[in-house]
Amino acid sequence: MVKAADGRALAVETVGDPRGRPVFLMHGMPGSRVGPHPRSTVLYRLGVRLISYDRPGYGDSTRLRGRRVSAAAADVRTIADSLGLSRFAVLGRSGGGPHALACAALLAERVSRVAVLVGLAPRNATGLDWYGGMTPSNVRAYREAERGHNRMADTMRFRSEQIRADPGRLLRGLRPELPPTDREVVADTGLRRMLQSNYREAFRHGADGWIDDVLAFTADWGFRVEDITVPTWLWHGADDQFSPVDHSRWLGDHIPGASLFLEPGAAHFGAFRVMTAALAWAAGQTSTGQTSTGLPSAGLPPGGPLRP
Repeated sequence: MVKAADGRALAVETVGDPRGRPVFLMHGMPGSRVGPHPRSTVLYRLGVRLISYDRPGYGDSTRLRGRRVSAAAADVRTIADSLGLSRFAVLGRSGGGPHALACAALLAERVSRVAVLVGLAPRNATGLDWYGGMTPSNVRAYREAERGHNRMADTMRFRSEQIRADPGRLLRGLRPELPPTDREVVADTGLRRMLQSNYREAFRHGADGWIDDVLAFTADWGFRVEDITVPTWLWHGADDQFSPVDHSRWLGDHIPGASLFLEPGAAHFGAFRVMTAALAWAAGQTSTGQTSTGLPSAGLPPGGPLRP
């Protein structure tokens, strides 16, 4: 547990090689520090020290009311200072993507690289149909947040209580909206078990983190992605409906020098299959590259097994 300057608790977990290159993993929405990641043996092979933490309001981290996406940078700085880390990389998946970009924009002197898998673009992204291609359940939640958060918050608190009692409920509820490629990914028993543990921990003390994420994504982020100067690696499954692929296209067009990889036939949960490749790149083991298909170059290792 790490204490922020304002006294909040930040629940932190580190795995992998303690002498390896540090990489912060920003979890999805909803999510927690115990979310899916490569096995420790894979992390040792990569020479990666993986650091994850519960965003405020999730798991055992104290809520930060009214937090913006930019607040993640201050929390990551606090954790890095407590661990004695002067330089580190950041990897964000799904709802963790904007928070990873916040670190890249606001901690440029300390962030070596940033990788984002199936991320979101800012709500005020010029020229982007933010809701275009988005699954109806996500559209409803974000629309309710924009109209006033009370109704949205009540709905999410009710859902979180149900999910905490039965973590498998969230995946079952999502199934009708999943494209076939995502259904194949989450059919894996081990991954489902990891996700259920993740959701149970996320809602340990309620839905505040989930609520605050949705509010933060639909408000001003507190930084401009155009100001990011660190090497940036973006990956998106072309069939994603939870974070539509046009979000990463927009980010790729607006983050200076960003490398964008769009994988045909993959969708939202396909990000788990490329996490090892993303970590290898974030840790500085490979350079960016692109094949004619738009996939990561052969220099990037394939996705390894996730931890049980």
